[in-house]
Amino acid sequence: MSQDFQEFLDDCRRLIGTDATPSQCVEAIVPLMHNLLPGAGARLSPGHRRSDEHHYTRNAILVGEQLSLYAIVWRPGQWTPVHDHGSWGVVGVLEGALHERAWLRTSPDDGRDAAITLVPGGVLVLGPGSVTSFVPNPDHIHVTGVPADAPPVLSLHLYGRNMNSFHMYDIGAGTRSRIALEHNES
Repeated sequence: MSQDFQEFLDDCRRLIGTDATPSQCVEAIVPLMHNLLPGAGARLSPGHRRSDEHHYTRNAILVGEQLSLYAIVWRPGQWTPVHDHGSWGVVGVLEGALHERAWLRTSPDDGRDAAITLVPGGVLVLGPGSVTSFVPNPDHIHVTGVPADAPPVLSLHLYGRNMNSFHMYDIGAGTRSRIALEHNES
């Protein structure tokens, strides 16, 4: 891991401490991510730029219990499923334009994994140098990716937990299920 990434993560840990709320975490880290982005792509190893022709690729920079940082490579036409993270997160775009469609829950969130009603929300297009964030409770439900006719995207994703799973939503069935996530070690 480059010194810049290590310093970024050390600063994140120092700023959020142990008692920070999700909102306080993203408020403190968004400026750090914004400052990290210029030149960060050049400091990634070749392993952080790996991609797969079939799905977006999560390349681990650091995976820990309280923080995990990934370089994610998106080829044209690659999208996540509709999902939430169960965590706060900060995302910065290094190359290309990452698209995000929010989904809004209109049914009560009583912890059940069924009878979930979602409606489409807003759309964001995040270009190079853009930073966005999210917090849980209510969960940030969305789909992200790259249109088939767009250039590839490289983005950095920092989460407030070991991001080894998330809830995936089936909009038609009105259900969600927890799925395991894979990543490449770098």
